[in-house]
Amino acid sequence: MTASTENSTAGTGQAAVTVVYEVKGMSCGHCEGAVSGELAEVPGVTSVKADSATGRVTVESKAPLDEAAVRAAVDEAGYELVGAV
Repeated sequence: MTASTENSTAGTGQAAVTVVYEVKGMSCGHCEGAVSGELAEVPGVTSVKADSATGRVTVESKAPLDEAAVRAAVDEAGYELVGAV
């Protein structure tokens, strides 16, 4: 029965959720890696692309993420989440 539930959920055609966040303090590739690594560990995250030149991080997930979890991950990396753009 669980497999049927999973299949019906997968069959709904739900697309990935993409959100772009502004992160303060990133200035190099190491910064990008630190932020990306922490965000990749947030449950549901499927892809992270950080760009220190713009201070933006694009996060794809299976479902909308709790901003508090995103903020905690960015804080853990040593940077400041400004918010979604």
